[in-house]
Amino acid sequence: MVGRNSQSAVRAAGRGQTRDIDVGLRNYMLKIYNYMGVGLALTGVIAYMISNNASLMNTLTQSGVYWILLIAQIGLVFFLSFRVTKMSAAAAQLTFWAYAALTGVTFSVLFAAYTSESLTRVFFITAGTFGAMSVWGYTTKRDLTAFGSFLMMGLIGLIIASVVNLFLHSSALMFITSALGVLIFVGLTAYDTQKIKQMYYQVGQTALAENFAILGALTLYLDFINLFLYLLRFLGDRR
Repeated sequence: MVGRNSQSAVRAAGRGQTRDIDVGLRNYMLKIYNYMGVGLALTGVIAYMISNNASLMNTLTQSGVYWILLIAQIGLVFFLSFRVTKMSAAAAQLTFWAYAALTGVTFSVLFAAYTSESLTRVFFITAGTFGAMSVWGYTTKRDLTAFGSFLMMGLIGLIIASVVNLFLHSSALMFITSALGVLIFVGLTAYDTQKIKQMYYQVGQTALAENFAILGALTLYLDFINLFLYLLRFLGDRR
């Protein structure tokens, strides 16, 4: 009788711990999505404001400022990725907000080039696709590690092909890279969501939890932004 009671107590404790972990994980993921959502909102507001300012648009497009900002964006991604364990949570947040703001500046060119109707349409299509794949990545029991490695190789190939096409100006190659870009970032959304979920069990209860939540937000933000860009090539209407 004592043995049965002990086993029941162990099972009950295990169920309680699982519920605690699930609640903690949900809160952790919710925090990541909130960071990401605010980052996207910041990007959109800045892009809209600059695209409607002729003086700022001329400065951005008729000088080397645009390329400098693009390089700065890449630098911030690497900076946060490699320094996340050595930064304070406030510094990590500041880096993320700076990246979202810089993306808004560079995205202003797209806001000026495409109609607001098509931008809105593509945004909601992107949001729906991203949401579905992120939910699948969160809930699936399948290990997506091998799938993610394949996607990362595809991403490297995509970057190389895109750089080559800067010189070739091939419409066929642009179509192929756009299609591959959509597929790759659809897959990466699910893979990155699962990876962030798994990361929670390693850092979710440590002092670095906030830093990695911000890094997770940046990861999903990049998936969303890139998916939006490639879908815009197919579905966007230029002014």
